[in-house]
Formats: sequence, structure tokens, C-alpha cells
Amino acid sequence: MAPDPWLSSYDDTYHLAQEIAEKIHERNRTLRDGENPVRLNVSLRSLMQKLREKIEHIKESLLRSVTSRRITQAEGDRRQNLVDELLTKERQLQILLKSEVMEPDVVRSSLMAGGSGRSARHNPWVLEEPEEFQGLGFGDIQARQLQAVAEQDAGLDALSSILARQKQMGNDIGNELDEQNEIIDDLTNLVENTDSKVTRQTRNVKLVERKSGSCALDILKV
Repeated sequence: MAPDPWLSSYDDTYHLAQEIAEKIHERNRTLRDGENPVRLNVSLRSLMQKLREKIEHIKESLLRSVTSRRITQAEGDRRQNLVDELLTKERQLQILLKSEVMEPDVVRSSLMAGGSGRSARHNPWVLEEPEEFQGLGFGDIQARQLQAVAEQDAGLDALSSILARQKQMGNDIGNELDEQNEIIDDLTNLVENTDSKVTRQTRNVKLVERKSGSCALDILKV
């Protein structure tokens, strides 16, 4: 039995969301190590765009399936729940991606400004600090950065757990569809076998009728 195209597309979209969550984890580790996360941020923005396109595709595909009655209304509702959860995860990933986590250049600007961050605004060669970091020493800034990264990691862990449960729901739906298809195949075979038996019995009845007719003629002749 060929796999359901919609479930295959959903599966690909789910794995893409999981990949994005893992890359945000990687970006957070990069920040903790004091490295520049620009390359990862560019990659993440591209993956997020791809995720939005995939979600839109499975939404449209589901609508066509429900409208053309290729699936039952109950199955359509279950698949819509999966799409809604993917949309929620996409918004959560977007928030995590855009959250204000200070990058290493800002930390260096604080050091060059003598730790206060105030003179950096008057130095054209130093990046200006975000408002929430102005007036803080390097230790305080670093502590806030690590706290923000830790909060992101906690959010990603929760998101990964939800995605895993959602994946299991998708697998359960696929297994149930396979079972339904097997039942349909069994019923089809049963109907075909019944038709064959009816055809044989009909032939036998006709044969008996012909033989009975022949016997009657023989008796009359005698």
C-alpha cells in the first residue's frame, strides 16, 4: 500500500520544525561560547521561511482532500488539529528566533566602553548597546545573556517534547489508515470470493436443470 501523500508531507514538515529547534539550540551554544552566530541566524531565517511554505502547502492539500471528500470529516478534523499544532510550533520557534539575546559584539562593545556601556554611544567604532543593557557592567550583561539563553533552551526542550507527541499522533493516524485499508482489502476479497461461489452454484443449478430435463424426455420416450 502506497503511503498517504499528505502524511508524508506532514512528516517532512514535522522533521523540519525539529531541525529548526535543534539549530536554535546550536545558536544558543554558540552564544555561550562567545562566538558569532550570524551564519546560524541566516540559516535559521531560511529554514523558517521553508517551514511556513510547507505548512501552507499541507493546509491547502488538506482543504482539497476534505472538499473533494477523499477523506472523512472526522479524519479531516484530526489532520486539521495536527496543522494547527504545527502553526503554534512555528510561532513559538519564530519568537525564540527573534528573542533579544545579546550577541558577542555587544559584549565587546561594553568592554571597550570601560564596562559602563555609556561612552559606547559616543564612539562611532563601537556598537551601541540595547537599552536594557545600558549602565550594566560586563558581569551583569553576561549573566543576563546566559539567563536568556537558558530560558530559550527550556522553551526548546518543551517544544521538542510537544513535537514528539505530535509526531506520535501522526504515526497513530497513519497506522489506523493502514488498518482501515487492510479491512477494505479483506472485504473486497470476501466479495470476490462470494461472487465466484455464486457463479459456480448458478452453473451447477443450470446443469442440474438440463440433466433433469433430459431425464424427463427419456422417460416420456420409454
